[in-house]
Amino acid sequence: MHDKPQEGRFLDNLGVIETIESDNIVRWDGVRLYMECDVYHNGQLVHSKYRRNISKPVAQHLLSLLQDVIRTN
Repeated sequence: MHDKPQEGRFLDNLGVIETIESDNIVRWDGVRLYMECDVYHNGQLVHSKYRRNISKPVAQHLLSLLQDVIRTN
């Protein structure tokens, strides 16, 4: 059982509180950028290592940072 307090977003259509835990590491599978996370509904694990896509603005910023690093090396 998940022992953390019930903080998260209420999913009205399911009647549950959804919480997410992630190590916040961006991963690349050769096609897309994503973060792995565990998804809980009312404290119960429903998805382990769920892949959540990185938003386009975040991906663009990461690309910009990587290009800066390449230019300076």
